[in-house]
Amino acid sequence: MLFKDVLGLEHIKNHLVSTAKSGRVAHAQLFVGREGTGTLPMAIAYAQYLLCGNKGGENEGENEVCNAKCNSLSHPDLHFAFPVSNSDKIKSHAVSDNYLADWRQFVNEQPYGNLFDWYRYIGIEKKQGQIGVDEALDVVKKLSLKSYEGGYKILVIWMAEKMNISAANKLLKLIEEPPEKTVLLLVAEEEEQIINTIRSRCQVLHFPPLAENAIANALLARGVSESEANSIAHEANGNFNKALDLLNKDSEDLVFERWFVQWVRSAFKAKGNKGAIQELILWSDEVAKTGREVQKQFLNYCLRAMRQALLLNYQATELVYLKIHMEKFDLAKFAPFVHENNIEQIVEELEKAIFHVERNGNSKIIFTDLSIKLTRLLHTKAA
Repeated sequence: MLFKDVLGLEHIKNHLVSTAKSGRVAHAQLFVGREGTGTLPMAIAYAQYLLCGNKGGENEGENEVCNAKCNSLSHPDLHFAFPVSNSDKIKSHAVSDNYLADWRQFVNEQPYGNLFDWYRYIGIEKKQGQIGVDEALDVVKKLSLKSYEGGYKILVIWMAEKMNISAANKLLKLIEEPPEKTVLLLVAEEEEQIINTIRSRCQVLHFPPLAENAIANALLARGVSESEANSIAHEANGNFNKALDLLNKDSEDLVFERWFVQWVRSAFKAKGNKGAIQELILWSDEVAKTGREVQKQFLNYCLRAMRQALLLNYQATELVYLKIHMEKFDLAKFAPFVHENNIEQIVEELEKAIFHVERNGNSKIIFTDLSIKLTRLLHTKAA
């Protein structure tokens, strides 16, 4: 992958190239950015730049054989670790190497894809993947060997926050004192979920959301009309993966907004209405039947929707990017019910639900309890 294939972020590209040229390559680097900002494509482009010994600001035309290997993610000194789980294909002790062929196809097709896209790609969307101790042992073994081509050895750990404690402790010494010319590139969305002992040993690089014009220009290059490109770029809010999903009408947010609208409508009706309580219980059953990753994504969508409603309520319209596409539901009419007297409690309950889902709580109980609490909170009056 070439730097020119990564959208925007020119200042980060320039920083990585200049440090490589001056020989100041940190042995452990942490790329932090939310979904769709290009952390993974940038890590791969940077790895290719180092492996192929390219001298200019781009990776083309200098070491064509090396660049070809990197483009197909088959360079022997480029290694990957990413969240996996046991599946029909791998019955036990799943590690990244078991899914390497799938990973290469996934990155080729969806370089800006998110964790749920990856789980869905390998058929484990109803499970919670992780980077476990078996993976850590594999990594230590690989990086203890000499490089095949005499240059750098590079490991890209995607979604590094999914490392469990055992794996993180196993990799700690490697991150602290790696073999010569070994570079570890950790890619994460949630920096605070990585244990401090690892985070403190990495050079951290924060990726901002992509600029609207960068997303719009990428959509224009795909043949999208200017008005549609600008509209999608605004709604995507710096997330190119979401922009592509909206373009293809394949965004999981379209399902989430239907659940959200159904949920808040039932919650409004539920005060003193036994029939509406039954609706909420049926709604909880429907959501509880999905996988835990879907549930977490939906709850995060609800957090965004509530925050956007609050901004709309207080006329901060320039910060509002969320669109609800369902007929007869107007976010502007819902917004007055999210205010200073209930927003903190709503956010607290949603975050608590995410915590319980992650820890394998009973989904039906979690969502039923959350629904009843939401009913009370939405009927709280503003000051």
